[in-house]
Amino acid sequence: MMNMTRRISLAAAVFLLPMIAAAQGAPGAPQGSPGAKHVPTVDDLLLLKSAGGPRISPDGGRVAYTLTETDMKQDAYVTQIWVAEVASGRIYQLTQGEKSCTGPDWSPDGKWIAFTSSRVGDKSQVFVIDPAGGEAVRLTNAETSVGGFEWSPDGKTIAFLAAEPSPKSSQDRKDAYGDFEVVRKEYSFNHIWTFDVAEALASPQAGRPRTKGRDFTVGSFSWAPGGRRIAFSATVNADLIQGATADIYVLDLADDAVKKIVAQPGPDNSPQWSPDGTRIIFSSAMGNPNYFAADTRLAVVPAEGGPIRALTGGFDENPAFIAWTPDGIYFSAQQKMASHLFRLDPTSLKIWRVTSPDAFMGGSFSFSRSGMRMAFSMASPASLSEICVSDAEFRPRRLTDMTAQAANFILGTREAVSWNSVDGTPIEGVLIKPADFNPAKKYALLCVIHGGPTGVDRPALLSPDARTYPSDIWAARGALILKVNYRGSAGYGERFRRLNYRNLGVGDAWDVISGVDFLIKKGWVDPARVGCMGWSQGGYISAFLTTSSNRFKAISVGAGISDWATYYYNTDITPFTINYLGANPADDPKIYQLTSPMTYIKKAVTPTLIQHGELDRRVPIPNAYELRQGLEDRGVPVEMVVYKGYGHGITKPKSMRAVMTHNLAWFGHYIFGDPKPDLTK
Repeated sequence: MMNMTRRISLAAAVFLLPMIAAAQGAPGAPQGSPGAKHVPTVDDLLLLKSAGGPRISPDGGRVAYTLTETDMKQDAYVTQIWVAEVASGRIYQLTQGEKSCTGPDWSPDGKWIAFTSSRVGDKSQVFVIDPAGGEAVRLTNAETSVGGFEWSPDGKTIAFLAAEPSPKSSQDRKDAYGDFEVVRKEYSFNHIWTFDVAEALASPQAGRPRTKGRDFTVGSFSWAPGGRRIAFSATVNADLIQGATADIYVLDLADDAVKKIVAQPGPDNSPQWSPDGTRIIFSSAMGNPNYFAADTRLAVVPAEGGPIRALTGGFDENPAFIAWTPDGIYFSAQQKMASHLFRLDPTSLKIWRVTSPDAFMGGSFSFSRSGMRMAFSMASPASLSEICVSDAEFRPRRLTDMTAQAANFILGTREAVSWNSVDGTPIEGVLIKPADFNPAKKYALLCVIHGGPTGVDRPALLSPDARTYPSDIWAARGALILKVNYRGSAGYGERFRRLNYRNLGVGDAWDVISGVDFLIKKGWVDPARVGCMGWSQGGYISAFLTTSSNRFKAISVGAGISDWATYYYNTDITPFTINYLGANPADDPKIYQLTSPMTYIKKAVTPTLIQHGELDRRVPIPNAYELRQGLEDRGVPVEMVVYKGYGHGITKPKSMRAVMTHNLAWFGHYIFGDPKPDLTK
């Protein structure tokens, strides 16, 4: 591949302009409904379609991607596969039906697109379809659901992941004793299976198991050039607490022999092969057991095993491998609120940024076989995420027009802002202003705090959290919305990500409150009308603010931690707590007290809405009940809503409608003076 960086044109600096306009969409693209301009309603936000997961064909002539729509009848989001022709711009829907079709992947000759779906029965299976259209053909009848899959280099075989079927003894036990589970003793183990594509086109195949047993469970894999070996990563079992045990293995398909080639502390994942098949590149913690907030590296190891060499030691963010071409290694990574594509010379380790301008927000990069054309998704402050292509000279061209859906919406403007926190740390955030913003006017302010903590907020139009916290509806009512990339957020380097080590809640609160003060000093905010909300880690920070501060008129805590000890003993990812607090509650109770909202419950005065999934294992629901009771004991106005049947996230449209409506009602009363809501109605 030619040096893409050398041939970037100055035109790239203004490539966002044609993307921003909601112009005539390509044929088949979702279009905005006709009518007068209006503020989006809750249902407008729920019904937005989204495009993603682009995969370019081997010859670079077509792009397969997924489009997700809302099906209120099923109370589900349904994903189908679409295809865009690069030369003509023609777009057409490839798969249809009530069940989702996901993970499109082109055969090496470009004659088929494979995908997974549960459209037949209730288990995910592999299907193929002619990219020109027609009926899909089922290729697998695996006994358990199929996870990831990949074509062999010659296209004659497909490998896939699936769990080993439960032994008959498990059913016998259930018949005799009912259904029970011994905690952290019973797991299913994912393994690699293969099948012959020609045979499967004639009749669906169960697949041949290539790895077996209970020594490890496979996480990801890739075929070697030539198709005789498969590299894979695996942990000792499927428990999330075992993430650090991920190592790299090579499977020889001649005799199904497995050899571990990387074994070191911390996770090693996502192996891929060099073009000549002599080396394997993978994502690595490089032996660091405290890896949650640390930089990961791209590293290489000889395919037979041997010394491990880190390639991105001088790159201060987390690189995600995209492709290894004759021109170099391509990876994507965040830089503050932007996300870019980079090229790495594997010999000199020099890194170039391929994409531009600085504020570029791209992802899901996919290369053609020659490496001379790429497909990717891209968003901007004035456009939804769109599917784009570019040749080697980086000049993006949009294939979809998802933004047309918002053509008639009155939306706030998005911009990046920055300020210094209490301890002098520079903090960035996204500020959403009303469309008719007047700097001489004082507005209500609502802070929306992302999860993670290694998430990041970006100035993209109608970001996914709009279906939880409908910022543009509040902006239309006369509010500023501040999304804070507090310490610990991704995109700002390892040092920044570790600033909340043994400082959770405390430092995060500094960052939020200093952002509030920054906008108050500008004269834009009414200090008496400030609210705060967030989900997961954002819910924890909101809970911390509700008990430790009197700066807010109202707060909403979504799936938030209220007591780190309660969290530690109940969560499904206990290593997370150790990584950030340094010890368990018995060994260091003081740090758990310092960082827990419940420690400060006697100071609480802020009316608080608590939202939580009934079956949440990531932040178990005792955290929500603990905070609710503590606030009620002190006479602080509190409401708690439990969303039935959900875990850590609310994933169905009708329940998302409830979450948004509850938040609108809560802040409508305390910030905008609406009547006090009865959330039961």
